[in-house]
Amino acid sequence: FFFFSSNQFAQRSSCARIFVHISGNTIRYQTNEEDASGTVIGNLAKDMSLTLSHSSKTNFRMMKQFNDSFIRVRESNGELTVGERIDRERICRHTPQCLITFDVVNFSKERYRLIHVEVEIKDINDNSPEFPNKESIVEISENAAVGSRIPLDPAADADVGSNYIQSYQISVNSHFTIDVLLRADGVKYAELVLMKELDRETQSSCTVDLVATDGGNPYRSGSTKITIKVTDFNDNSPVFDQNSFSVSLPEDAPAGAVILDLNAVDADEGLNGEVVYGFGKQVSHEIRELFQVDNKSGRLTLRSTVDFEDKNTYELDVQATDLGPNPTPSVCKIIIHVTDVNDNVPEISITPMTSTTTGIAYISEGADKDSLVALISTLDRDSGVNSQVHCTVYGHDHFKLRQAYEDSYMIVTAAVLDRERISEYNLTVMAEDFGSPPLRKITQYTIRLSDENDNAPHFTKAVYEVSVAENNAPGAYITTVEASDADLGNNGKLAYRLVDSVIMGSPVNTFVSLNSVSGSIYALRSFNYEVMKLLDIHIQASDGGSPRLQGTAVIRLKIVDQNDNQPSIIEPPLYKGSAEVFLPKDTPAGYVVTQIKATDADEGINAQLSYKITEGGHLGFSINKDTGKVHVSRQLTYDLADNVKVTVSVSDNGSPALTSTAIIHFSFIEGTLPSLPSLAQNGSEELFEWDISIAIIIVLAGSCSLLLLAIILITTICSRRKKETVEGVYDDKEETQNVEKVESDILYLFRADCHFLNRDSKSVPNVFVSSQGYSTLPGYGKETVRPITIWKGNSFTTISARDPHISGKDSGKGDSDFNDSDSDITLLFPTGLWACTSECKVLGHSDRCWSPSATRPNTGMACGPHLSTFNKTASLPRNTGRENYYPALIPKTNGLQSVYEKVQHQEFDYILVGPPTPARIQEADEMSIPEYTNS
Repeated sequence: FFFFSSNQFAQRSSCARIFVHISGNTIRYQTNEEDASGTVIGNLAKDMSLTLSHSSKTNFRMMKQFNDSFIRVRESNGELTVGERIDRERICRHTPQCLITFDVVNFSKERYRLIHVEVEIKDINDNSPEFPNKESIVEISENAAVGSRIPLDPAADADVGSNYIQSYQISVNSHFTIDVLLRADGVKYAELVLMKELDRETQSSCTVDLVATDGGNPYRSGSTKITIKVTDFNDNSPVFDQNSFSVSLPEDAPAGAVILDLNAVDADEGLNGEVVYGFGKQVSHEIRELFQVDNKSGRLTLRSTVDFEDKNTYELDVQATDLGPNPTPSVCKIIIHVTDVNDNVPEISITPMTSTTTGIAYISEGADKDSLVALISTLDRDSGVNSQVHCTVYGHDHFKLRQAYEDSYMIVTAAVLDRERISEYNLTVMAEDFGSPPLRKITQYTIRLSDENDNAPHFTKAVYEVSVAENNAPGAYITTVEASDADLGNNGKLAYRLVDSVIMGSPVNTFVSLNSVSGSIYALRSFNYEVMKLLDIHIQASDGGSPRLQGTAVIRLKIVDQNDNQPSIIEPPLYKGSAEVFLPKDTPAGYVVTQIKATDADEGINAQLSYKITEGGHLGFSINKDTGKVHVSRQLTYDLADNVKVTVSVSDNGSPALTSTAIIHFSFIEGTLPSLPSLAQNGSEELFEWDISIAIIIVLAGSCSLLLLAIILITTICSRRKKETVEGVYDDKEETQNVEKVESDILYLFRADCHFLNRDSKSVPNVFVSSQGYSTLPGYGKETVRPITIWKGNSFTTISARDPHISGKDSGKGDSDFNDSDSDITLLFPTGLWACTSECKVLGHSDRCWSPSATRPNTGMACGPHLSTFNKTASLPRNTGRENYYPALIPKTNGLQSVYEKVQHQEFDYILVGPPTPARIQEADEMSIPEYTNS
């Protein structure tokens, strides 16, 4: 099938009034209405430069349609002529453009062309304007204001365009003029306008002529005589609520339907205030037949049904008049728009290419695919979407419809035909419009095939594309192939078989089976789309003749993917369905924590994945349903010990959808976000993604580094203490043989029976510190820093001499005030300390055995207590004036806590000793100690 197309051009034919315009496969002519029968409109062969076949008498054929009697086509050369007289006003009424359309088939050798022809009927000025009445009377009150208007009856003209009424004129007078207006339905009319005040006593009436003129050449006109009567003064006239109304009316409204309730009020009383309603005198008879107004209530109703297709707009005037003398009517203008309703059933006209019987089309069985069988034309008198028609054909898949133009369809062959198999087709043609509700027309049509002698079996297609869903049951039907043979008897009897081939290492007959008689193909196994997506099966059809003739075809079996694979989550790696994700505990909103990634073995829509949080969405996390990125939806305020569990599901888009879920445990760590912000900037950049593996590496590396530093520090301290302990033992042995001389003062730590008052007046062990005559602290000058050794019971303990301040903090044990945070103790060690004698060690360092006297007795205490001497057997004096002695600031330290507890609760004395120096041993009576006195 071939459609003619050419470049757009326009040319003037030999007849001066006829024009032709070609666009694509449509050709348009123009002719005037009222042309005589036989008038030449155009010539298709000449205008389209078509080559004619002289051996055939039929080169053109008109496909008869609705208005086929107006135009005729000569089959030999395609000449178009007027068939019968065309009255444009009868077939198109007031439509601006009037077209007669039809289709013509041009036969050229073994192919044909379908030509769409449009003939525009041009209007001629064959109608004159005409008023409904030759004479009319109008009334106006003598007190009417200047500028008052009185509508006049419009003139009617059946012509359109420039041939329609163009102007109105009024004869010369001293009081009135006219104003030409256009109504909503396109009708031009005139209103009488008062230019000068009236005086009934001077002139009670006047007569004017009104003339309507069209724009034809030559022009036509019509006139009417109007008598204007001046009525006596009327003080009040009825007044409408509104001067004009515009309403809509569906065309299927029943007779009696209420259109509008009008209301007018007159300020007078009695009969002068009683209002009656009615149509104005200029309202046409047509409107009075369709509408009526109640003279008492003013209700406007539908008198008879309207038709949108006849006329879609009406304009009328309703007058309100009181019953007093000399009434002056008030006018209300009403415009009624008729809305289209889908009330017209589409019409169908079928024209066959070849036919000897009405309602039956004939076509050869050897016709090619897409061969034209018949032309279907549709017509719907509705407007807009209600007039749009869709045509469908049912009955057999060997035929189908193809749209030729807006309202024309072609029945064409959809496959190779075989008369021996099917000799007649009964089709159902349905035309349905797009209205609401839609209306349809159904027509039965028969197509018969004419016989031709074919030779070899023939398939309608060389390749059949068939789809089968995967996971089918073995033995399921796939499709049926058919071949045709024009021969009769055994020569036309066909048998089908599979052509031997190997598919994926297996014979083709292990995949499908073929019915040798019917050509039906069945599956022998369940197909898997993920394994095999396409399967080509070669089919051979052989007739029963001798020798046998064969025809082959390929069945391209496409395996259709089904949603049989569940999404698999690959990131983050899951262990038993869950994964742990670390993130800083102060992560801001919008931060990308991680991304859920999943795969699906299916394809297409079955592999389109979407992500969502099914549980835990309120905990401060959200997920992008397309990318799987998990975001922080609000500022997090979790602690390090918190663990948030969020369940994420991944679903494909299959039917039914398959879903996989994963539990994400969010653990919180200390740390800051990377330097680059993770929050989206300007609403377009992607959120920075926290790499959870990097976070884990940083945490582990930091932990290992801290552990290593702790081990090194502990090892160093232990080694130093061990070395100092050994040195202290060695020095102790030398003391038994040598006398040590100490250049520093002595710090005595007395037993718990020695007391002083702290700043909070709490009882703590008394500590006396001699603070005069001491040298610089060890380690703060240039001298070598030596460790300080403390004698505890019967062994030595070494402490660093670089830390002159020793603090004892509360250990949290017991109820002693000494251990409270508000009674801390600070000890300041002097530069030199005494060592105990061997005798003192033997006696257990009791208060009855004391160390030798200091080389320099403290003779000047800061607060005034004096020094006295005592012998070995003397007892230490107690402080009886604790309330007024030195308040001490004693911060607690864990290092001295046990020492202070034993000083307070046990019978032991502790002496801090410094580096030993050989010196003369002093006698006990030479040693000075402080003596406490009451203030």
